[in-house]
Amino acid sequence: MKISLPMIVLLALFQLPALAQTDADGDLSAIKYPQEAHFKNIKQLTFGGDNAEAYWSFDDSRLIFQATNKAWDADCDQIFITTLAGSNMRDNRPLRVSTGLGRTTCSYFMPGDSTILYASTHEHDAACPHKPPREIDGNYVWPVYDSYDIYLADAQGRMINKLTDTPGYDAEATVSPKGDKIVFTSLRSGDPELYTMDLDGSNVRQITNELGYDGGAFFSPDGKQLVFRASRPKGAEEITRYKELLAQGLVMPTDMEIFVCDADGSNLRQVTHLGKANWSPFFHPSGDKIVFSSNHAADRGFKFNLYMINTDGTGLEQITYDDVFDAFPVFSNNGKYLVFSSNRNNGGTHDTNLFLAEWED
Repeated sequence: MKISLPMIVLLALFQLPALAQTDADGDLSAIKYPQEAHFKNIKQLTFGGDNAEAYWSFDDSRLIFQATNKAWDADCDQIFITTLAGSNMRDNRPLRVSTGLGRTTCSYFMPGDSTILYASTHEHDAACPHKPPREIDGNYVWPVYDSYDIYLADAQGRMINKLTDTPGYDAEATVSPKGDKIVFTSLRSGDPELYTMDLDGSNVRQITNELGYDGGAFFSPDGKQLVFRASRPKGAEEITRYKELLAQGLVMPTDMEIFVCDADGSNLRQVTHLGKANWSPFFHPSGDKIVFSSNHAADRGFKFNLYMINTDGTGLEQITYDDVFDAFPVFSNNGKYLVFSSNRNNGGTHDTNLFLAEWED
């Protein structure tokens, strides 16, 4: 069997003991909990700041992610790329591929790995946008900046094209493994809905149309389905509150569930009915399961752990056992590795770091 260069890179990366790395004090249990049976080897990739939404290149040799880290001159989220072979982000800043202006989110490699897309506010204002309070009336909120648009750049950060140019929020874009479509969230209809478009930004099509926030969508491995997170406010009071927050550029993610539909929006169905916040879903390599983050088992807002569930809503299984926060799980294209964000091993700080695990079913 011919082994490609990216495969050699990853094999070399994971030829390590079962507990592949220790923290600075030599504590073997710092980055892997004993119950985490699906993780064979695990490696911490970043060591400070707020690092999230790491996505694989099509050849599995690189990761693109967003980070807020003053040591990297990123006062609010900027986009970075790291090559897994020899990656040392403890001592070296990875390549920044966003402009360094405004705030960015939701980057992704395009087919061929020579270009990338991400959402940015830089055309609206070079400064980081206003950061709203984390809570309003005791409820956690997310900003959905209307200055976000989706841009295409090369893998060295040179801007190529603007893929969206409509009033309101356009972000959360990801690319089909088939390499033919982009799915993203937009407020162009007045409510955050899912849309698809071709790789050049043409042929835009709305695929969800129900009151509530729809976002964080990903294609299945065969490109035929989408999984996403959604809120569905019910009753006059909930709907009024939802609309009031949205008018302020905010959504409240404390009540979300996981949904699946075909890539054209048909056959929509709710997968989880767990309550609280269920989000950051991603398809298992089989296409028959979904891994996601949830706090449904927590007494309060935290803790968030990773879970896996069949696409028909059966077979819920806990994957991680962190005391604080695990989220943004993403499988490599070859299905052998999982990257995720976690508060583990952060020395009691608020740092969220990237971790890379070899996956065992």
